[in-house]
Amino acid sequence: MVKEKNSPADSAPESLSNAEAKCKCAGGEMKDGHCVLPEVTFSAFVMSLNTSALFHLGEIKNPITGKKERNLMLAKHSIDTLNVLKEKTNGNLTEEESHLLGNIIHDLQIRYVRTH
Repeated sequence: MVKEKNSPADSAPESLSNAEAKCKCAGGEMKDGHCVLPEVTFSAFVMSLNTSALFHLGEIKNPITGKKERNLMLAKHSIDTLNVLKEKTNGNLTEEESHLLGNIIHDLQIRYVRTH
């Protein structure tokens, strides 16, 4: 895991709760005043794109505003990115990674269609 300390410019004007919200939004958690992000793995990358798509579909609240926001153009972009990733990694993934990617794409496509 990589520890990232907020720079003075980032942390001076904001409250700790705002820093925590930004860290949470990035998929990390605060430990000893530092944002600790998850380990970089293929599955974590796919989950990050999944979270982005869910956020843009209005399924996840903005951790800073507490409101659900919908941007279908960005949701579609995240889904399309996952599809390109699936195409380009075909034959190079473990069975678990392949199932994860396929299941996430399928779930997001269904959610996207339901929003129309």
